[in-house]
Amino acid sequence: MFLINNKLLSLSFVLVLLFIKIVEPFENLKNTKMTMKNYSIFDDNLAALVSFPYRIYFPKDYDRKGSKLPIVFFLHGVGERGDDLDLVEEHGIPKLIKNGKSFPFITVAPQCPPSQWWSEPKMIKSLISLVEEIFQKYDIDKSKVYITGLSMGGFGTVALANEKPDLFAAALAVCGGADFNNFENLRDMPLWLLHGSDDDTHPASYSEKIYDRLKDKNSEIKLTIYDGVGHNSWDITYDNPDIYDWLLSKQKKE
Repeated sequence: MFLINNKLLSLSFVLVLLFIKIVEPFENLKNTKMTMKNYSIFDDNLAALVSFPYRIYFPKDYDRKGSKLPIVFFLHGVGERGDDLDLVEEHGIPKLIKNGKSFPFITVAPQCPPSQWWSEPKMIKSLISLVEEIFQKYDIDKSKVYITGLSMGGFGTVALANEKPDLFAAALAVCGGADFNNFENLRDMPLWLLHGSDDDTHPASYSEKIYDRLKDKNSEIKLTIYDGVGHNSWDITYDNPDIYDWLLSKQKKE
């Protein structure tokens, strides 16, 4: 997504070479293939906005030239930020895959840079660009694209779905919230909010606020409050097969 004028054409090639680095596929897991790369996008002045790595996990029998598959984008929490990509496998779907769980969808798990937040405008713009690049590289069923995340990633999930609702068939946010007040773009989005009642990091009221604002407009919004559970409501969530059935049951209308 570049806007390039004639005067800056040569500079653009230099910046692309400097900021986009690709690391070849490096490892096979038990049930997946895994690749990683550094990913950068550029603003209108050809300055790098954000550069971050990600891992992409494929089902065991994935055929790049075969049938199109659903895809889930997973956003980690604040503790997994940094430059050690192994951290994205600490929790949630990537952790389950690392431990041998197989899913019938592609999973993409980017890593947020230090001192950045998924819900920041630069990161949202970067994530949208990443989704679009994945569409170009792989056989994706674009009617079955999903976004989920925990804690900081829960905030990012809501923000990304709100910013670009036409990209996603459904969103699932765990112990997250929203740092904005206009939820109109989410009125048609299948959205499942999950939170622990005893969360003292992000109070359950964060999810309840979103639910209350949308429940009369969005017939496909759900709220689950886990009684007696603190901030870690992600283990009980991502261990539950029902959430994957729910996600995969949603299909974006063409």
